[in-house]
Amino acid sequence: MLIVETVARIRREFFVKGKSIKEIVRDLGVSRNTVRKVLRTGETSFAYERTVQPLPKLGPWSGDLERLLDTNERKARRERLTLVRIFEELQGLGYGGGYDAVRRYASAWQRERSAVTAAAFVPLSFDPGEAYQFDWSHEVVLLAGVTTMVKVAHMRLCHSRAFYVRAYPRESQEMVFDAHDRAFAFFGGACQRGIYDNMKTAVDAIFIGRERQYNRRFLQMCGHYLVDPVACTPASGWEKGQVENQVGLVRERFFTPRLRFKSYDEMNAWLVDRCIAHAKRAAHPELKDRTIWDVFETTERPALIAYRGPFDGFHALPASVSKTLLVRFDYNKYSVHAKAAGRPVDVHAYADRIVIRQDGEIVGEHARRFGREQVIYDPWHYVPVLARKPGALRNGAPFKDWALPPSIERVRRRLGSHGDGDRQMVGILAAVTSDGIDAVEAACAEALAGGPISRDVVLNILTRQRQPPPPLTITTPDALRLRHEPQADCARYDSLRSSYGTA
Repeated sequence: MLIVETVARIRREFFVKGKSIKEIVRDLGVSRNTVRKVLRTGETSFAYERTVQPLPKLGPWSGDLERLLDTNERKARRERLTLVRIFEELQGLGYGGGYDAVRRYASAWQRERSAVTAAAFVPLSFDPGEAYQFDWSHEVVLLAGVTTMVKVAHMRLCHSRAFYVRAYPRESQEMVFDAHDRAFAFFGGACQRGIYDNMKTAVDAIFIGRERQYNRRFLQMCGHYLVDPVACTPASGWEKGQVENQVGLVRERFFTPRLRFKSYDEMNAWLVDRCIAHAKRAAHPELKDRTIWDVFETTERPALIAYRGPFDGFHALPASVSKTLLVRFDYNKYSVHAKAAGRPVDVHAYADRIVIRQDGEIVGEHARRFGREQVIYDPWHYVPVLARKPGALRNGAPFKDWALPPSIERVRRRLGSHGDGDRQMVGILAAVTSDGIDAVEAACAEALAGGPISRDVVLNILTRQRQPPPPLTITTPDALRLRHEPQADCARYDSLRSSYGTA
């Protein structure tokens, strides 16, 4: 094989010094054909490449070797055999050649396979307001002193690269709805298309090509915000490559080192500030003389579909009411009003609250809990039951640590020393359903200022508060005034009596 130094010297000897081919052959010890090849081709380097690899011993076994290599490639990575083990298996089939031939053949097979499966990508370009990309990531934080895996929703505008992130305890459908609403409110509008992977909260079935059967509630959300959903091809993350890259950026810039927060609200407020700060600091990848925030404010925000207000993004499930007025949902129990006992209800689960309805009427509403085996009471749900069982006011689980308004709580303590204090207090609490908590508290405060405390005193004050005001004085129009106003004169009756007696 000719080395580049020899090629360079042949060219200098001939073109610079003017030596003949015969003299170059004699001085450098190379053949005439080699010198002629260098001078005629004009190349500065030569490399030998074998076009056909002879396989005197491996040839008959190449089919078996390819089968072993292909089977091994399909296995999980941790279960794959080394090339030495494959060589030993080929020997077991009768191959009598050496390992080096097998190694060369396997290398060529792998190169050919890599060339066929090599991925090539087409750069994508989006107009302002044309599309956004949505995805989830899992991050680890210290939440209230406990190491917690949180689910982070990512939304990225494809033109300006502005993004919004928010953390949740779950990736359930109501969290998807809440993340979209908060992101669109943050951006001030929505794009024409939304690009998603085939997440179960959005796609029920995947068909050939880009055909998808979307979830009904997910389509309702897209219809509310006027967004056309587009699902990626399975295992083709490059179709939403911007948000895929954003996951790594947010993890590196926001969640490293490990963050510490007291609650989700505190963490999400901090994340919003970081999103804005990053957009105002980072240069746009294409318009490098402008920041992401500048491109978003001047170009993309005016092109967005106007924000249409929040979508009623709940996940509905039927449930039954227990005898203790509790509804079980997501491993926890929530109380409902006493009038809902014995009939089924619908649980509407939002990202931050639980609303329980019966025949369209709300019979319970609570802040959502994400632990397990927790019981969440609203004591007012049980007040109608106390009319039959007033003794439960003292030891009932819903009434433990019940934070009543100050005046009502003072009345409760004063009545606690009475023999029928619980029954009297139940009567006062029952008045809340008809008069309202503010009116009852005002009546309790007036009763406390007046002296003795009892149910009758408080209810009497409420009754006086409910009395209608005196009627208004109506001015009589001139057209309706009497010309001769009647006068009260009882003597006229005497004249009638005397006239009757005379007759």
